[in-house]
Amino acid sequence: MAIFAFGIVIIFFTVMLMLPLSSNDGHAVAFHHALFTATSAVTVTGLTTVSTALQWSFFGQLMILLAFQIGGLGTLTMTSLLAMAVGRKLGLRSKLIAQEAMNIGKLGELGSVLKTVAVTSITFEAVIALVLIPRFMLLGESVFQSIWHGIFYSVSAFNNAGFTPHSDGLVPYGHDLWLLLPLCIGVFIGSLGFPVILVIQQNPFRFNRWNLTTKLTMIGTVTLLVLGAVLWGFFEWSNAKTIGSLGMGDKLLNSFFASVMTRSGGFNLVDMNDANPITLLITDVLMFIGGGSASTAGGVKITTITVVILAVIAEARGDQFVVAFNRTIPDSVLRIAISVIMMSAIIVFLGTAAIVFITGESLDRVLFEVISAYATCGLSVGLSASLPPSCIYVLTALMFVGRIGIITVATGLALRSRRRLYKYPEERPIIG
Repeated sequence: MAIFAFGIVIIFFTVMLMLPLSSNDGHAVAFHHALFTATSAVTVTGLTTVSTALQWSFFGQLMILLAFQIGGLGTLTMTSLLAMAVGRKLGLRSKLIAQEAMNIGKLGELGSVLKTVAVTSITFEAVIALVLIPRFMLLGESVFQSIWHGIFYSVSAFNNAGFTPHSDGLVPYGHDLWLLLPLCIGVFIGSLGFPVILVIQQNPFRFNRWNLTTKLTMIGTVTLLVLGAVLWGFFEWSNAKTIGSLGMGDKLLNSFFASVMTRSGGFNLVDMNDANPITLLITDVLMFIGGGSASTAGGVKITTITVVILAVIAEARGDQFVVAFNRTIPDSVLRIAISVIMMSAIIVFLGTAAIVFITGESLDRVLFEVISAYATCGLSVGLSASLPPSCIYVLTALMFVGRIGIITVATGLALRSRRRLYKYPEERPIIG
């Protein structure tokens, strides 16, 4: 269902973007550019092969905005919300589908989470837009442009899409706290995940009342945010091509902004081509991890990484079970976490190998672009715009797989599930 729904939505927006009405020059754009842009928008990635500001007309940009709004909330979730809005009760099948799509533990929580999705999205996007619109007006833009840019940036930020309606992106606003802080807040909240937001709303500032997912997500998010800012700032501090020539305050602001955006936001204040190789490697890791489960962020998710780390710690201590906050994590969860990481690594390897083989580009640049596509982050070293159509299709597939989840893809492609009614004798192989 997830594969089919996202596929249909991508096809629809591809057709819309291929209309002459969608292009500034009045000519239909090439199919691979339309497909890539539609996929990037629906999967809330933010990678582009053509300039969003220069290539697309207002209608084209409106289609892109609708695409990443729908993609951020999730096609299945949107369907459920529309059904509730017209007064229809969700059937058991619809509830189970929405529950699976949003990683909700209990079926009874579905209605609350769906309402939280709608209220949270509309509220935060509206607030961010209302903050940004006056700033764009003060910067000299017309009333219509200010309203449009404020709405576009707010929806793009909350959905972790990374699309910008300006030809030079946010680079000219690198010193503007009025613009940058609301975008950071939008990306941060959108990356937490709606089930986590629901728990925090119900029990604000009561850590002991949060469930395990919320605790792991918040601790992991804050840890990566601080660690990412420190490492990014440390390695770029003296780089004159990025932040080396800036003052202390702007350096700290750029480091914080980069740490927030590397985990799925996709906005950037510096040209990633100018960053040091070690900075690109750190960004690769942060993009691969991504944000919270059932969020608008991508990556393998914070809880996935956290569960594996806890398992390693438990094994190093000789503990029999994996425990966190007085809760035992089932072995099945650990197996899923390991499977997600391993399959994601394999997909990233295959995508990287394919593009390197076709283009001969350097490994570090291709790896960065591939991880950004698969983790639906949107940061770029400028490679996407220069790739041949065959490689653009590779990145398109990576964005699609990365958004709907490798486990969903594996399940959807499997002909049938295997249930073994017997168990072979155990034998421990030598490890290490």
